[in-house]
Amino acid sequence: MTGDSAAAVRSGSFAPVRTDVVVIGLGAFGSAALWRLAERGVDVVGLERFGVGHPFGSSHGITRLFRVACQEHPGLSPIAGRTRDLWHELEDRYGQELVRQSGCLSVGSPGSTPITGTLAAAAGAGLPVVRLGHDELVARYPQYAGLGATDEAVLDPEAGICFPERAVRAHVRAASEHGAVVYTDTRVVRLELTADGVVAHTPTTRVVARQAVVSAGAWLGQLVPGLPLQPRRVPLFWFRARDPRDEGFALERFPAFIRQLPDGRVLWGHGSDSREGFGIKIGMEDQGHNFSDTDPDEVDRGIHPDTDIAQLSAWVADAFPGVDPVPAGAAPCMITTTPDHQFVVGRPGGDPRLVVAGGDSGHGFKHAAGIGELLAGCTLGETPYTDVGFLSPDRFPASGNGPSPS
Repeated sequence: MTGDSAAAVRSGSFAPVRTDVVVIGLGAFGSAALWRLAERGVDVVGLERFGVGHPFGSSHGITRLFRVACQEHPGLSPIAGRTRDLWHELEDRYGQELVRQSGCLSVGSPGSTPITGTLAAAAGAGLPVVRLGHDELVARYPQYAGLGATDEAVLDPEAGICFPERAVRAHVRAASEHGAVVYTDTRVVRLELTADGVVAHTPTTRVVARQAVVSAGAWLGQLVPGLPLQPRRVPLFWFRARDPRDEGFALERFPAFIRQLPDGRVLWGHGSDSREGFGIKIGMEDQGHNFSDTDPDEVDRGIHPDTDIAQLSAWVADAFPGVDPVPAGAAPCMITTTPDHQFVVGRPGGDPRLVVAGGDSGHGFKHAAGIGELLAGCTLGETPYTDVGFLSPDRFPASGNGPSPS
């Protein structure tokens, strides 16, 4: 057994299985749900179509931003906070860093979403953020160029970065140690709702359970029709400083950021860490036109200079001239969007057999463990630790009740 695996993790075909709960998809949300269910003593089986911590979906990329003052919705802050606490628990257990609270800057004009959204979330959650005026922003962070005359920043000291592959593997390790059984390389081709539960059909067998937690990322809509989900191809990129001697883009001096440029373009990213071996990470926010819709089974896994790199390189050159605008590394990735860019977490149509989680719209991994806790509680009928009505799968008129009984 290694630090990232457990004896209960299996690969290949297996005999028919009966369990109380089956978790389908062990990325950010599913791996956490598996852990939180197993720790409660639930008989639970996890099914993963690839491997634990794989690079073929959405829960990879070495690092992701971690924020507690979440500009996307004030109701997300308690979930991020719960994630932080649960990850610290696993850090203590396994001696491995899962989240680094190195700070995050939200940058833009006083009326921009990075500023107003972060301030609203911080006020609602009582978080100690620091507001930096234009002159202080320029003085403290000379790496920023092309600032508007009124641009300012909000520094969230509790934010920073997290490590997605490590977190997924830690979730699954903890779940396995509490009795969960995990099958890798096992694709669910159909989810059937029956009179008394669910049947997850795979190419080799069936898994019969009283309930299913479906957290299949870009494949969620295939297994639970009726949810307004759209997978999108979003490549990830890493950069280097133009001057190799320039230490101004190391993480401790160039913290995580979300920046709205004066013309409305939005960039996000963070500095490098030579010890950990990752470079400067910068990406564009998906504003509806920067990336393409995709079929997750047919996603283009190449990186193309003209369509993928050219636009981002131009943005980087405008915003951070000390960064070499030609990427030093790249990796394909996917996100899954909803019409309002919030997750779907809960029971579609109130179905007692089915719990879903997905549609993170590119800002989900920082909430992984907290969402897993919500999924476990929902499965067992517990009162949620925070109000998640804004994440209900039924908030969209087109939402369905998932697969039909047969």
